Amino acid sequence: MNSIQESIKMRGTTICCVRKKNQVAIAGDGQVTLGDTVIKHGAKKVRSIRDGSILTGFAGSTADAMNLFEKFEAKLDEHGGSLTRAAVGLAKDWRTDRYLRKLEAMMIVADAERTLIISGNGDVLEPDEGVAAIGSGGAYAKSAAIALVRHSDLNARDSVSEAMKVAADICIYTNTSFTIESLES
Repeated sequence: MNSIQESIKMRGTTICCVRKKNQVAIAGDGQVTLGDTVIKHGAKKVRSIRDGSILTGFAGSTADAMNLFEKFEAKLDEHGGSLTRAAVGLAKDWRTDRYLRKLEAMMIVADAERTLIISGNGDVLEPDEGVAAIGSGGAYAKSAAIALVRHSDLNARDSVSEAMKVAADICIYTNTSFTIESLES
């Protein structure tokens, strides 16, 4: 990658998902950057689909993520709404398709029973502790969320909100314009 391409490389996004008791919540910040410039403050990187039964969040290139949302929804249709089968199908296509392999994004998807991280390497991972996070501030949000799940009485929605605030305080590519979606199991 040449220096011009490197200087305008898109960075950022923090997506965090917390599962606690009978609730799962996913949050994403709204910041979109291009190089060292903030382009947008209120992007929506988290969505509720399938009449609110599935939550999704993406980190990475916006155009790539939109493509992945569409492909994931098609996989859900193809696999009768099964989250796991749709995630595995998307990961397989993502890893083997020449066009999809070039996409620079990751996804977290969750339903009432499980949370999965999907990557372009063909990974479909179910994280421990009921916490998943991706993106530039993902490690900060995950650490805070694990502590909150273990040591607080906050529900999943409040825990993910507080974890995202910690990430926004530390990661320069994460802002406090959060979108949060949740569902009860």
